[in-house]
Order: sequence, then structure tokens, then C-alpha cells
Amino acid sequence: MQSLIVGTAGHIDHGKSALVRALTGTDPDRLPEEKRRGITIDLGFADLDLGDVRLGFVDVPGHERFVKNMLAGAHGIDVLALVIAADEGVMPQTREHFDICRLLGVQHGLVVITKKDLVDDEMLSLVESEAQELVSGSFLRDAPIVAVSARTGVGLDQLKTALKEIAGQVPPRSTDYVTRLPVDRAFSMKGFGAVVTGTLVSGEIAEGDELELLPRGMSVRVRGTQVHGHAVPKAIAGQRTAVNLAGVEVSQLERGMVLAPAGRLRPTQILDAWIDVLPGAPRALRSRARVRVHVGAAEVLGRVRVLETAGEIPPGKAGLAQLRLEAPLVALHGDRFIIRSYSPAVTIAGGIVVDPFANKHRGKEVEQARARLLTLTGTDRATKFATFTQAAEARGLRLTDIVAKTGWTPKVSLAIAAQAQAKASIIDAGGVLLSASRFNQFRRVVSEELEQHHKREPLARGMLRETLREKLFVHSQPEVFGFVISSLEKDGVVVAEKDLIRLAKHSIDLSAEDARLRDLLAQMYEKAGLEAPSIDEAMTRAGVAPAQKAYGRRILQLLIDSRRIVRVQGDMFVSAQAIQKLVDKLREFGSAHQPDRLIDVATFKDLAGVSRKYAIPLLEHLDRERVTRRAGDKRVILP
Repeated sequence: MQSLIVGTAGHIDHGKSALVRALTGTDPDRLPEEKRRGITIDLGFADLDLGDVRLGFVDVPGHERFVKNMLAGAHGIDVLALVIAADEGVMPQTREHFDICRLLGVQHGLVVITKKDLVDDEMLSLVESEAQELVSGSFLRDAPIVAVSARTGVGLDQLKTALKEIAGQVPPRSTDYVTRLPVDRAFSMKGFGAVVTGTLVSGEIAEGDELELLPRGMSVRVRGTQVHGHAVPKAIAGQRTAVNLAGVEVSQLERGMVLAPAGRLRPTQILDAWIDVLPGAPRALRSRARVRVHVGAAEVLGRVRVLETAGEIPPGKAGLAQLRLEAPLVALHGDRFIIRSYSPAVTIAGGIVVDPFANKHRGKEVEQARARLLTLTGTDRATKFATFTQAAEARGLRLTDIVAKTGWTPKVSLAIAAQAQAKASIIDAGGVLLSASRFNQFRRVVSEELEQHHKREPLARGMLRETLREKLFVHSQPEVFGFVISSLEKDGVVVAEKDLIRLAKHSIDLSAEDARLRDLLAQMYEKAGLEAPSIDEAMTRAGVAPAQKAYGRRILQLLIDSRRIVRVQGDMFVSAQAIQKLVDKLREFGSAHQPDRLIDVATFKDLAGVSRKYAIPLLEHLDRERVTRRAGDKRVILP
């Protein structure tokens, strides 16, 4: 059975609640104050079964003081029932409610003229003409106009027929989006605990689901779900849904929160948007204006930063702007919202979220940002995907970031990513998505940096991996560096050797003096065996002047890089040949002392032929190399 949400809209005392009551048999006015005063103050709900379609009615208050309550229920409307009283005609809140529904992108509906029994045919005809003039050029321009009387029942059957016909024109809700339920009501039920209600705008909610309440980020579990007052195993998109939650107190719940799968969506406080200013707005929308922003069931105060060159968006015009909010809320790319002036609170504009996680745009960045945002207002998802990735610059995006921005399910996001990759516009850098241009730039700057390093350090075998990463990839996610280096290595551009990276074409050209000093130092360390000199001693013996010690160390580094000498500890180096002989002796000793294979420091000194000054650093080096393992004051010689 198809489920749709019908929203009533119109001026106070035009009979919206009476109409819902006459159609459904349910009084949507549930608060004692509403019954006492005879006006709707907050959202009311009812449902109507029309056979193959079930309509959930959201009855909104018509008084200008309660427009914020009206907005909390208007976000999930599929069909608008614009209610106009026959004895009063179009009134201020008729216009404001209609403007709100147009700005929210409602595409289907009809006009209902109530209180038909109170007027004659001539008056009814005048009101119909006035209604046609109001909706001219809008989504209701060809919609039915049905006159009814909730008191006598005249026209109700015709209205039900019209609603059923309109329902057949409403396309089913897309299954491409993750579960999202904006909370418009929260309360506690005896024996059940915390309950929230709202229009399930996308996805499904079933008993046992682990969800998250945003923007607070609270984890909750679904105890049960109800649709139209009946317990159901699963609620689906387009239904008015009540969810019984475990893991939260009702005092922690408030209107404007959003229920979503854990870890999928994120709150934001800065968003870029395309904004339409109503023709009847009292003034242009200017930068720094403080406004009320309504997204879903939430209302948050914020400031506007107009991104148009004129610095304002005049009444009746549209343009790009950034909204900087005073509190976090959940918004996705493509979400519609309403802007009301701070004081007096009147509806002045609406818009569509373009980038829900925007950065502040300054100076020359604005033009660049505008071009990117205009691309995001298009319809091609692969292009949007690539544009979001390009905007992430060096950091790149993970698939979870795209889900949080767009609300696309992970499966849909993967499919769109594949389309963008097929167009060669994005690169999957080990789980982090980069624009192809940024990836190529990384490859270029790595090559350039290594080229410069080889010029600065011609005797160095390469650049330290970590130094290169910190210099060029400090703003990137960890996987990006490894992926870029791997791609360059695969293409034969660079060679990565443990902690060093060099250009593949790099070779060390030694002068005769360089080669002489290298060979002299190598012979010195090999002759010294395990009791090798310190670096300073080695340089002095080799005749390297104090002013040339840096040069001498670079030559020494060649011996380290070629593994002819080994760093034991600090500035203590030993020839690799001597270390290997020691390892062979140890293993021979271990084999002869089975099964414990133990050796103490004194025995090790005798075996190695060194003093304690050298024995302890050598043993610690062998521990690190897993030749030995410390066991109290002795060592186990590992097989």
C-alpha cells in the first residue's frame, strides 16, 4: 500500500482541523489548550485509508505566532491541501503557508475551499477566482479546487476522490538514501519510555535497529515502531512514524533532532546554499543579516554571507550564499530549507543546501567557490561526486564523507564513485578519494622535491620517507602518501628502500677524494672489529678537519646505506662483517648449550672479546635484531 503525507496549510480559523476531523474521524487538536481556545497551536496528526493508498495528515497551526510549529511538520509533505475559507478568502497566512510549501519544493496538491455552507454561489465563485489567482504559475496552477463543508459533509467524497487521484501522480520515494527521521515530537509513554515521532523521509526503521540521535550523537536502540497508531515490524519512507527508543531519557530529546543509522550522518554549522528570496520580502537578503533557518523539524539562528558579487540577493531574485549557524543541525546536499527574518519573524526566503560542510570563503576564494557550487546545483551525480572530491583538495574524501554530505547509501555512493572513476575525474588512493588533478599534482611535487633533494645532497642515497611525507602530505590522510609513492614506484619513477625514497634515475657520483675517504673509513671500521671508534675519533684518524665533519658524515652515510657498517647505538657504529661473525659465534654457543641457550654478560664479553663498554650496547642491539632475548640478567640466544 502506498503511504503519503498530506499537509494542510492556510490561515487561522479557516477550518483545517475541522476538515481533517471530518475526513478521518480523528481530532488532530490533541492539546487541552487547543481544545479550550479553539485554535491549533502545534502539529496534529490523523490518517485516512483510501483502499490502495493511506494518507497521513499533518495538520499545522494557522496563526502567525505558530509558523515555526507549522514549519516543523511541513518538511515531509507529499501533497499540499491549501485550505481557504469561503467566508474570508485568501488571507496573510494563506499566502505565507503557500510560499513556504513552494519553497520546500512540494510538487502536488489541491485547493480546498471550506465552509461552503456559509456562503452563496456568487461568493463561492469569487473565492475560487481569488484562489486561482494565488496559485497561478505555481505547482497548483492546474490543481483541482474542491469546495466542502466539514459541518454538513458536502464535497467530502469529491475531495477523497481528488486526493486519491493526486496520490497516483506522486512518485514513490527514492530508496537511494539512508534512513532519516526528523523528530517533530518527543514524549514518554508509561510502560514504554521515550518515544519520538516524525515523518520518515527516507529509508526504513525496524525493531532492534541501532540508530543515532543527531546532532548530539547519542546511540539508541529501537524497541518498537508504530505507524498510524498500529505496531508494525518496520516503518518505511513516507510514513508518519512513532519510534520507541531505548538508551535515552525523554528529557534528552527535543524537536529538530534527527534519527539516522549510527555513523552515517553528521551535524554541521556552516553550509553553502542556493537561496530564493520571495518577491514580497520587505528587503534584500544581505551579508551579516541574522536569520532563522528551518531545516527539517529544526530551527536554528544564523548569519548570512552572500556570495554574489552585488553582496545581496534582492526580493524576487536568487543566488548563492553561505549560512553560518549558531548551533549544529543535520542537513544534506539537496535538502530544502526556509529562512525567516530574525525580528519580526516573517518568511523571506527558502533554498536548497548545496554543500552542507562548507569552509568559510574569504577574498579571492569566493569566485572559485561560486563556480564549484554552481556545478553542484546540476543533476549529474558523478559530476557532483567529482566536485565534492575536488573541493576536498589535498585531504581527499572517504566514502563515508560522501554519505554524510549527500545521504546516499554506501551502495549508491560506491556506484556513483565508479562512474566518476570511469570518467577519470577521481582516483581511489587506497580508500581515500582524490581528484585526478590533485593526484597528478602530488606525483609531480614528489618528483620535484626528490630532484631538489638529490641536488642538495648528491651523496645521500635518498630522502627519508617521513621527511618527504611531513613536507608534502601534512594535510592529507595517511593512505594518500603511500598510494602516491606506490604509483610512482610502479611506473619506475622512484625507488623506495625501507625508510628512504629516491628517484630511480638517481645515482651517486663520487669524486676520487670521496671514494678515497669512503674506503679509508670502511677499512678503519673493519679493522677495529667490535671495538670500533666513535664517529669523531674515526674522522680525526681519517684526517677530516673539524670544519669538514658534515662532509665526512655524508661519506659515512654511504657506508651505512650500503650496509657495510651498522649503527649499534647513538654514534657507535660497527662493521657489518664483525657483527655477522659475532652472530655466528653466538648461535654456535647457543647450539652447544641446549636446551636453555643462556649466556650472561661476563661470558658474552669473553666470547666477543670486548669490554663492558661495548658489550652492553652490542647485547641491546642484538636484542633489537632478535638474535637474543633478555631473560633477567642473562640472554636467551634465539635459534
